[in-house]
Amino acid sequence: MRIPWWLPVPAVLGGLFVVVPVLAMVGRVQWGSFAVLVTSPASLTALGLSLGTAAAATGIAFVLGLPLAVVFSRVRSRWVGVARAVVLLPLVLPPVVGGLALLAAFGRLGPLGGFLDAHGVRIAFTTAAVVVAQTFVAMPFLVTSVEGALRSSGDRYERVAATLGAGPTRVLLTVTLPRALPGIASGLVLCFARALGEFGATLTFAGSLQGVTRTLPLEIYLQREVDPDTAIALALVLVVVAVVVIGATSVRSGLRPVTT
Repeated sequence: MRIPWWLPVPAVLGGLFVVVPVLAMVGRVQWGSFAVLVTSPASLTALGLSLGTAAAATGIAFVLGLPLAVVFSRVRSRWVGVARAVVLLPLVLPPVVGGLALLAAFGRLGPLGGFLDAHGVRIAFTTAAVVVAQTFVAMPFLVTSVEGALRSSGDRYERVAATLGAGPTRVLLTVTLPRALPGIASGLVLCFARALGEFGATLTFAGSLQGVTRTLPLEIYLQREVDPDTAIALALVLVVVAVVVIGATSVRSGLRPVTT
């Protein structure tokens, strides 16, 4: 396909708009002390906490989000459309609003938080709150990715399997999900990346207690005021993670749905 002669001009400008700030940040990294800055106890603790909670949030999002994606892609109902709009709401909500919503629900005065607190379980301002906040904002990325994969693959083979006597569960496990594996894989990676970079909802719902709720984005924000060199070095770590994520999701283009 031939493109208009003028199209590369705004395309290059769009690319530069993203690349130049990142390169400018890389240029400010103090490479001589980079290893020391990113391996300080506070930095390593924040990085470990971020990786652990992001992995936990991704697992929860997978367990809860995969069924949602299947329902959204296969069930035809007006109410499913309403439910989809609600579930995907965190995609457009400011993260701090999501944090306030979680605090209203899981805080000590909230309906769920009050019940749990009466039974000795506290979520707000704990490590569990970090996982909940990350799951809240990241799960829609998994849902949209898997739903898109399921819609694009169609349901032809599922109908054939059903006519051959396969039950709904068998069709789901042997036909539907295998054909959606590329979408599931990219959805998991995007979900993990979004959870790893989560800031606003985590700060609002979990706070910033070192070793407990202070994830790497929160550590970067705090270091920005007291030690900009450390903040930039840690930010570069997240940039590297983002590059890895982009590379992982691009693998999807080389995958093909299972058709047998």
